[in-house]
Amino acid sequence: MSRPLRPRRPSHRRISLSVSLARGQSVSLTTGDGSSMTHVRIALGWDAVRQGLFGGFRGADVDLDASAILYDAAGGHLDQAWFRQLKSRNGSVVHSGDNRTGAGDGDNESIIVHLDRVPAEVAQIVFTINSFTGQSFAQIQNAFCRLVDEKTHTEIARFDLSQTGPHTAEIMAKVSRYDGGWMMTALGEIGNGRTFQDLLPSIAPTL
Repeated sequence: MSRPLRPRRPSHRRISLSVSLARGQSVSLTTGDGSSMTHVRIALGWDAVRQGLFGGFRGADVDLDASAILYDAAGGHLDQAWFRQLKSRNGSVVHSGDNRTGAGDGDNESIIVHLDRVPAEVAQIVFTINSFTGQSFAQIQNAFCRLVDEKTHTEIARFDLSQTGPHTAEIMAKVSRYDGGWMMTALGEIGNGRTFQDLLPSIAPTL
């Protein structure tokens, strides 16, 4: 049975400069004057491991996929945005499109959330990454998730995802309603699966 949303008092803060989040830390999605942000971007970047021991070639392109899953206050799955559905049904959550290699500097995939247009029944949005090609996180490097205020193009927070291991997916973070506004919490829960559907049972305890 899904549990009702009971937000704990997080160690969140108002931020003017980007901070590095640790697992379980939260940040308020407010501007310097205390007003709520209206448009944020959750961006994901990564590189495939190319060099092995003694400089030998190792690994191939890794197709990581970012997804946003929308939930109600009781933990019910309402909607999603991912590479097979680039917008939530009302258009408030928009995926940038699929990057199948991780090539290039900076962000590889991103999801924009129009916080001022998210339906009232949506209480939380959970962000995941999955290795669609099945390679483990031991085969990627320099992976990160970052939160950007789209109105000012200012990076608010960054979360390191370079946790190597045999897992093929990670529940990155969530954005939740809190005190009349929104907050982001870094989750960093590892999992396995090629798409976000494989992670739904693991997401439930984080809501």
